[in-house]
Amino acid sequence: MVQEFQRQNTMADLKSKRLIYLKGFLFLVILLFALGLIVFETRSWQITVLLLLVVWSSARLYYFMFYVIEKYVDPGYRFAGIGSFLRYLFSKKRD
Repeated sequence: MVQEFQRQNTMADLKSKRLIYLKGFLFLVILLFALGLIVFETRSWQITVLLLLVVWSSARLYYFMFYVIEKYVDPGYRFAGIGSFLRYLFSKKRD
C-alpha cells in the first residue's frame, strides 16, 4: 500500500541543494525579466520604484506570516498558506 502511494505521489519534496539553489536562481531570473519588461514598456522610473516597493514589501509580508509568527509569536502553530494565516489571524483570541 505504501509503495502504491509513493508511485502515485509525483511531487516529492525537493532535497537536492543544487536544485534548491537553481530554483531560487530561476525565481530571480523571472523577477528580473519581468521587471525589465515592465520598465521597458512604461519607461517610467516612478513605476519602477513602485514595483520594487511592491515586490520588497510582499516578500517581507510573506516572511512575517510564515517565519516571524511561527518562530517568535506562536511557536506551536504551523501555517499551510495565506488562507491558513488569515484564519489564524481572525480566529485567534486577543490577550
